[in-house]
Amino acid sequence: MAYSHQWINKNYMPPFTTYAKGKLLLTGEYAVLDGALALAVPVRYGQRLEVTPHDIPGELHWESIDCDGNTWCTARFSTADWAILSEPDEKGIAERLQRIFAACRAQNPVFCAHGQGLKATITTDFSLNWGLGSSSTLIAAVAQWAEVNPYQLLEATFGGSGYDIACAFADGPLFYQLDPTLPPGQRETVTPVVFDPPFKDQLSFVYLGQKQDSREGIRRYRSMVQTESAALAAQISALSRRAIQAATLAEFEAVLLEHEHLIAQSLGLPRAQDLLFPNVKGVVKSLGAWGGDFVLVTGEHTLEGAIPWERMVR
Repeated sequence: MAYSHQWINKNYMPPFTTYAKGKLLLTGEYAVLDGALALAVPVRYGQRLEVTPHDIPGELHWESIDCDGNTWCTARFSTADWAILSEPDEKGIAERLQRIFAACRAQNPVFCAHGQGLKATITTDFSLNWGLGSSSTLIAAVAQWAEVNPYQLLEATFGGSGYDIACAFADGPLFYQLDPTLPPGQRETVTPVVFDPPFKDQLSFVYLGQKQDSREGIRRYRSMVQTESAALAAQISALSRRAIQAATLAEFEAVLLEHEHLIAQSLGLPRAQDLLFPNVKGVVKSLGAWGGDFVLVTGEHTLEGAIPWERMVR
């Protein structure tokens, strides 16, 4: 993607609107960092960013609204140097936004450099606890607004593999793979794939109620998996390919089960199914950071809060 900075010669920024989709990683968690081929899907939930003119020159007024319509963060910034003009917030949200805007300016020096007053509102249509990508959709949306490379922006702010950035504007399921030897913005390979399993009516998602810190999960993975990381990546890549080729639920479950055992052995952690769903008939697979967020559950069941595939995946 080229970043043209179309408004470079204008003395204002036009109104802007975009919608970035959330994501789920079906295969490849953790190992994607070491070059494993990962299968990811964009979901029906995401965040909408709207930017409009504001009446105070040189200021950006930011507002975050949750899925219930409640404003949970407001902040004001000087667009000259990204100084925070509002009162400090306990969660440090303004400081994180400040880093994002400064990183955008580093890539695109004319981003918000025209002195125009702006109001930016980001509205989430899923629970912020769900782990569907409140940070990644923010990065993807702001990167599109600022006309900067989203993978480079991610690296300069939150870090991570970037598969969630690939999902933000994807039309459907995709394979995502990194070349760890290359810099952000060049190392990512995104390949759309056909994944519309005939057994999708027997796939559902359950939120465990314990949102996980992906960065902490990555640190654990790095501490546990060292010399065997290339071998693990190769095994996971093979499973990702088998996943989209599965013609029956039994074939797909075999892939999920093998994947779960590999990651459990690598992390030194028990599987979610063994801990939380020992009586479920079928397979329960962790998605993303282990220990919380969502799990994928196969087969017919009556688990409370289960979201069917068709209601979750785009």
